Amino acid sequence: MARALWHAERGRAATTPNPVVGAVIVSDEGVVVGAGHHQVAGGPHAEVVALQAAGALAAGATLYCTLEPCGHTGRTGPCCVAVAEAGVRRVVVATGDPFPEVSGRGFAYLRERGIEVATGVGRRDARRQNAPFFRAVELGRPWVHLKVAMSLDGAVAARRGERTTISGPEAARWTQRVRGRVDAIAIGAATARIDDPLLTARDVYRHRPLLRVVFDRQVSLSPSSRLVGSLDAGPVIVIADGLHADGAAAAGLRGRGVVVQATDGTISGALGALVARGVHSLLIEGGPTLQAACWAAGVVDRVSELVSDCAFGPGAVRWDVPAWLNGWTPRTVPLGRDILMEADVYGTD
Repeated sequence: MARALWHAERGRAATTPNPVVGAVIVSDEGVVVGAGHHQVAGGPHAEVVALQAAGALAAGATLYCTLEPCGHTGRTGPCCVAVAEAGVRRVVVATGDPFPEVSGRGFAYLRERGIEVATGVGRRDARRQNAPFFRAVELGRPWVHLKVAMSLDGAVAARRGERTTISGPEAARWTQRVRGRVDAIAIGAATARIDDPLLTARDVYRHRPLLRVVFDRQVSLSPSSRLVGSLDAGPVIVIADGLHADGAAAAGLRGRGVVVQATDGTISGALGALVARGVHSLLIEGGPTLQAACWAAGVVDRVSELVSDCAFGPGAVRWDVPAWLNGWTPRTVPLGRDILMEADVYGTD
């Protein structure tokens, strides 16, 4: 199962809205005869890729898969049928399909045809690996990763309204790698105005462009911003209140190719709108206002603090860490002059 999980990870950021899935086929002699992963949404599922690799050797073998073989017809045929027709004797699965309409259907089909099915092997690891998929299906929102860059004295900016570079080059490269693994990146209106960022994923391979999101209730994003001027690098969505989404500013942005999404003004409403657009994983790089709103809404799944060796002293803008975070046990990794402290705030079970 560990090998199947490794294969699944190879589909990261390419399979949304589908999960990442890996499969390994092992003969009775303990020899791996086939393996594969789901490579892209709409393409063959992991089980089919592994079966094609195994060929006739799949007969009588054991299939290890990170997610329940599908029992319905979508853009591809049902995997459980392919597994049964290949003559697989035993199927070991980490976790079931979370969709209520199809959950357990694949298992039932296999058992009805005399195939032994074992479940729950590596379940925790599989759910963690597919946390974005499970969040979207079970909670109706993306998996949310909050990234905060701060100074040694806890500042996120030297002065209010002033653009401040805090992290070093190693931390910047780490950030690009993270951007390469998510469906979308988000900032608030103030960050868009002060920093005027591009929010692209540079020097990393992506199957499709990174979706760039601005939480901007009053639609204040400038038509001359670098975001609006770089739509060839990836789409931009402005999350606005319903009233402002119908105004002149919104019409002007739409005329430039920006999507303006009307919501009810809440974080949960915004995240629901993003899931409806196929966003299952969201990296938030916004400032203190957006960060505080996400904490208050209880939607942060992972937090990453990049603590640099600089200090800004009195007058700096600081991040108010929620009191309940004082007891967390983060993973700590040195990144040049910065220290990365990272923890999963909410579980996946």
